[in-house]
Amino acid sequence: MTSRLPSTNRSLPIALIRAREGVMLPIRDMLAETGITEQQWRVLRVLAEYGQLDTKTLADRASLLFPSLTRIAATLRDKGLISQTRDRVDRRRQFIAITPQGQKIIDDHSLQAAQIVDGFKTTLGAENYETLLDLLTLLDPGSRD
Repeated sequence: MTSRLPSTNRSLPIALIRAREGVMLPIRDMLAETGITEQQWRVLRVLAEYGQLDTKTLADRASLLFPSLTRIAATLRDKGLISQTRDRVDRRRQFIAITPQGQKIIDDHSLQAAQIVDGFKTTLGAENYETLLDLLTLLDPGSRD
């Protein structure tokens, strides 16, 4: 019987998982010395780039589910890497900002993170790297808003 499914060697979901593991390996190595997780790194990176954000926007930009962000934020707050404040008008709304200690982690690892990105660009070629990012954006349901 002929299968309608592509070979697992040409399966997009499997290829994306394999590629993610290849991308994350050097990042995990970098983070091993920081004491923070990949998800915590994403939260700090987003806050370092955008500044203080409300929790919904932060969860979206860091590609996290809201309940996960709640747990991650509590850990980062306990480590002194972020601060949380409530909106004065809508007390249910919270804002999160990176602290100087959190920014120091980003600053201390920004060169190494940039070198990791440069390695990907070398592997793919700069033009293919940018094309890949553009193509992946087409698959992101959040980018269609």
